[in-house]
Amino acid sequence: MFFKKGNNIESYTVVFPHKQGTYAETYRVKDASGKTKFLKLISYDRLKCDQLDDQGRVIEVEIMKKVHHHNLCNYVDNGQLIMGGQQYAYVVMDFISGETLAKKIGRDGNLSVYYTKEVAKALLKALGYLHSLDVPVIHNEVTIQNTMLNFLGGISDLKLIDFGHARLLNLPPFKPNIDELNLFYMAPERFNGTCCIQSDLFSVGVLMYHCLFGKLPWFIDVSRASRKDRVDYVLEARDRELEIPNRKVFELDEQLINTMYKAMSYDLEDRFQTSDEFIKAIDGEIKVDKQSTKRRILSDNVEDKKKISKPTKKGEGFSAIAGMQKLKEKMRKDVINVLQDPEGCKAYGISIPNGMLLYGPPGCGKTFFAKHFAEEVGFNYMCITPAALKSKWMNATQENISNMFKEAEEKAPTIIFIDEINELVPNRQGNIHEMSTSAVNEMLAQMDRTGEKGVFIVGATNYPDMIDPAILRAGRLDRKYYIGPPDKEARIAIFKLYLLQRPYDFGIDYDELADLTENYVSADIKLIVDDASRKAYESRSKITMSLLKETIALTKPSLSLQDLDRYEIIKAKMEGKPVKKDKPRIGFN
Repeated sequence: MFFKKGNNIESYTVVFPHKQGTYAETYRVKDASGKTKFLKLISYDRLKCDQLDDQGRVIEVEIMKKVHHHNLCNYVDNGQLIMGGQQYAYVVMDFISGETLAKKIGRDGNLSVYYTKEVAKALLKALGYLHSLDVPVIHNEVTIQNTMLNFLGGISDLKLIDFGHARLLNLPPFKPNIDELNLFYMAPERFNGTCCIQSDLFSVGVLMYHCLFGKLPWFIDVSRASRKDRVDYVLEARDRELEIPNRKVFELDEQLINTMYKAMSYDLEDRFQTSDEFIKAIDGEIKVDKQSTKRRILSDNVEDKKKISKPTKKGEGFSAIAGMQKLKEKMRKDVINVLQDPEGCKAYGISIPNGMLLYGPPGCGKTFFAKHFAEEVGFNYMCITPAALKSKWMNATQENISNMFKEAEEKAPTIIFIDEINELVPNRQGNIHEMSTSAVNEMLAQMDRTGEKGVFIVGATNYPDMIDPAILRAGRLDRKYYIGPPDKEARIAIFKLYLLQRPYDFGIDYDELADLTENYVSADIKLIVDDASRKAYESRSKITMSLLKETIALTKPSLSLQDLDRYEIIKAKMEGKPVKKDKPRIGFN
């Protein structure tokens, strides 16, 4: 810990160093009048970029300054420090004389139904307040560790603490650092970087289960698994129905069990939509019927097949994508015009395409392109990841694939976008599991004549050479488009976009910036602007052209020339062109 007992942090005196975290330290301090407070010291260099807003302010602090509620640890003061050549922010909160819910469970064991209900209702009141703000705040870390019981009051006086992972609902999605969070408290959509009101309510359902049964729902040991595997294992476990332990718990009735089922449903539309609705269910004011917690891709109530509606452009479409004019024109000629006029094409004997593949290096915007392609065409849009379809249970993956196509046909015209499609349909000639072979066979069967049913498949991959060749043959994903690093026009637009809301100096030469960042992907350019902004913030100056050029010189592109050469070879093979071989070098390596 940076400070010891008796040290001063501005006008506050340290009483006790409380806790050291990944990016912050917490202290019990006394203010100038002798009152006890909590002080959180935040190290800027350890913050992730999603913890800062566009103006370089710590989101956690900015949120705490805006909120005030009986069940929240209220804001007192904040400021900044410079120590040891580093910058720190601090925020001061009211002191709570108490203990965390985790400590109480560790000491007392399982909690009673009454106590659990009261805890949940107090948390839901705090969340209801956060969610009702003009710009809703999503806490994102409702756990027994962040529930502080107040010794000076009753259960209803508990506090929801720690806004370290909180997000304003109008901020863009950002994948969480799963090393810092309890995966079993996270709603399914949180793993993709999305958060919403229903994500917090899911966590309250987990907390109730944890309090009543002393264990986490769908718990499996993932301590030795890799980060990617941990997420896959947790989501796979939730493909099973939630189990209620077979033990007698006083006052645990069917209504409360059904309430937990609803709170922890996989699909967010099946959960409680507001904190108030959740509280009414706990109090028995509204009846909750038992429902499945399992994921459902296809709606339970299938209506009669609807007539395919005529597509009309939705959203910004291709206008939101800077540059890449040749690719957009080729795609419009090859695919979009045909999809928007199926009757006219049928009259000329032109077949309706079933799908296309977007391939290229990572970070070049394939997912972004697919979304705006759907807007340009005017189709409904389904974004699917292999993790949402694959299952370790026999025949479950095939069933999920079948249901996906059924749902798409229900909503036709529909574009199904499958990211990392190589994970779902790997080459069957390789050393793959029998269940992966079955998944490829199911995809091949389902992709037959989908275009005529108003369904178009867009696959995206960084590894097109790892996809089963049958998927890429005529009548399937036979249209293939290379999405490479942004061209000069796109790089100019990206710089303008990322600098738009920041204090930049006059005289920014966007042409020169674009020339200096050839082969840089969008994520690289964002990093450059972010780093330049941080340096400008430290000197309280504007972002200048010279500062941007200095930052570019220190920032290597995430794709090496060898990577780009490798993708050029892949591109040539995909287009059936001869592969250029490097001339043998003479001399020493």
